[in-house]
Amino acid sequence: MSIDFKSTKGIFQQIAENLCHQILEGILPPGERVPSVRDLAVEFEVNRNTLLRTYSILEVAGIIVNKRGIGFFVAENAIELIRATEKIEFYKNDLPSFIQKVKLLKLNTEDLKDLLKAIKENENQ
Repeated sequence: MSIDFKSTKGIFQQIAENLCHQILEGILPPGERVPSVRDLAVEFEVNRNTLLRTYSILEVAGIIVNKRGIGFFVAENAIELIRATEKIEFYKNDLPSFIQKVKLLKLNTEDLKDLLKAIKENENQ
């Protein structure tokens, strides 16, 4: 992942989102050690303090846990916490603009058939 230094989101927020998406995708499963602050700072080419802030936010949110002297690990319930937060953000930020676009384009259920099919398939998983 690359950092968008022109984004309105802070660098630490972008890194936190990246780590959360890695957890949701199974790249960083619950119980697994999170890359060290030093390693990620080098990877993202940011100051270590930025990563410390990122890890602090994720720790307060309960997504990662600090095992003193060993490092940070993905919390056992991280996936549920991230999904709950992402769902709130989706309903608050993404869905209203999607609904507005559906209304503007006068889309109907036939137009959205593929979307409805994907939602139905997701329910069955």
